[in-house]
Amino acid sequence: MSEITVLHNPRCSTSRAAVEAVEGSGLDAEVRNYLKEPLTKQEWLDVLGKLDAAPTELVRRDPNFERSGLSDADVATADQVATVLAEQPALAQRPVLIRGGRAIIGRPKSAVPDFLA
Repeated sequence: MSEITVLHNPRCSTSRAAVEAVEGSGLDAEVRNYLKEPLTKQEWLDVLGKLDAAPTELVRRDPNFERSGLSDADVATADQVATVLAEQPALAQRPVLIRGGRAIIGRPKSAVPDFLA
């Protein structure tokens, strides 16, 4: 079992920087492209249970969010967030780093080194 998991979008420079930092840390890592290998609702709920932030912070508020017809009320609870992200993984903030019983959104990039220490 890996020491750390990175939920990664290779098109995102912040996500690529997190993967590089993890690889440089010497930790045994699993890098999962969540767009090609989407998480299930239960997997998102597990991540949300470890997240050092409110569940709603895991959802990107970008043009895809607006095109989806979603509002903040649709992603107010962990269950709602998990449902939305299981159906539309592109709406997930990236990267997400999971280590032991904790998970963080790797934004800003400066959050990653402290999490790896």
